[in-house]
Amino acid sequence: MKKMNNLVISQRMENVDKLDLQILSVLMKDANMPYTDIAKQLYVSGGTIHVRMKKLKKMGIVKSAHLVVDYSMLGYDVSAFLGIYLDKSSLYEQVTAELKKIPEIVGAHYTTGNYSIFAKIVCQDTKHLRQVLHEKIQQISGIQRTETFISLEESINRPINIVDEDA
Repeated sequence: MKKMNNLVISQRMENVDKLDLQILSVLMKDANMPYTDIAKQLYVSGGTIHVRMKKLKKMGIVKSAHLVVDYSMLGYDVSAFLGIYLDKSSLYEQVTAELKKIPEIVGAHYTTGNYSIFAKIVCQDTKHLRQVLHEKIQQISGIQRTETFISLEESINRPINIVDEDA
């Protein structure tokens, strides 16, 4: 491993340099920023940004760009987290395939600890949440039970800082 601006980079990341990290850092804060504006900010050409982004996509570092939507403005007022207990851990892939079919589930993680799967769900209201839990999620074969945590407010949602701002 090598160290780059207080960031430890693994062997597979040796083709990523400081400029790549700076480009990623800018785009992680504002994915809508035009490449020409990024180029001006980083004192390189627009073509350099295009080439670097193509490389980062090819390497699998950049997978996609996402639009951040305020779901509550669209009538989805309840965000909740579900701890999902499986009958057996070997059912993970089968259960996950079924969870992917439920549009209200916006994220899921295979975890250690009490739950096999920890998922995020977005619903219109608590009635909708109850319906999704009872009629969709808890009907999936292999799910033993679930534990629901309703989010009252999201306090932090930010990208990780990958560039030492002092450098």
